Amino acid sequence: MAASMRISKLIWPNLAKTVNCFHQTRNLSAPAANATKQYTLMTQKDGVRRIHLNDPKKRNALSLAMLHSLKNDLLKETAGDEEEVRIIIISGEGPVFCAGHDLKELTSETGRKYHTEIFDACTDVMLLVQDMPVPVIAQVAGLATAAGCQLVASCDIAVVSEKSRFATPGVNVGLFCSTPGVALGRAVPRKIAMEMLFTGEPITAQAALQHGLVSKVVPHEQLEEETQKLAEKICQYSSSVISLGKSCFNSQMGKSRKEAYREAGQVMVDNLSLKDGQEGIGAFVRKEHPKWSNSFDKAHE
Repeated sequence: MAASMRISKLIWPNLAKTVNCFHQTRNLSAPAANATKQYTLMTQKDGVRRIHLNDPKKRNALSLAMLHSLKNDLLKETAGDEEEVRIIIISGEGPVFCAGHDLKELTSETGRKYHTEIFDACTDVMLLVQDMPVPVIAQVAGLATAAGCQLVASCDIAVVSEKSRFATPGVNVGLFCSTPGVALGRAVPRKIAMEMLFTGEPITAQAALQHGLVSKVVPHEQLEEETQKLAEKICQYSSSVISLGKSCFNSQMGKSRKEAYREAGQVMVDNLSLKDGQEGIGAFVRKEHPKWSNSFDKAHE
């Protein structure tokens, strides 16, 4: 546990400093958030942090208040002797995982400055999900539309119910899903993304699986159990190795093939220098189970 603690102390504060901060200045004409309302609910057990979108009356819309709450839960450091975060699961209350932005916040009355604040905040959250040093799983039990679909596409893994549907229906209300298209276009083939964006029509869970938007489709009643199983499986491995691997994977995807191989090769050399890299290889040779330190301590330079 002490080694796992070291990971958080090294990564979480630095992540909070380097991630783009949310704008603090609000347009006076913008809707005020309910100070007593819990837009998200966070629990943590055995290294698994669950963040539950908790505004079902508004279909878990990504209002500015919801975005702030989600960001805070993602970045929250563990306290005292609590086991360190190894993986994060994002789910939603009710039959809708997330319906995207709160359209009432996007009227002329709230103004351009506030609109910019909302989209900047949403971009920060989507980038943060991918920049987190631990895997982030979307657990989707229902409809995910617009920025809600964007959130699913931004997560590292998506486990979804057979009843789930996914759409980018902004064209229906005269607001093209341009920002959701950034994540969607990097998750599914171009022509599938364009059809979803141009028509606003939802696709089924099976179609989402076929096109690469989600990782796994499970029976509705088994969704939480199957997501938990996957989380526990990932938690069996070295968190420092997982963190190093996630960062490299996302970084190399934006580079040329030659540059990607160069970066990935260097990361593998760095991985081998970690105590956990050498522990895993040594345990394999000894035919034993590895004992992970979950730290970035070096075995050699």
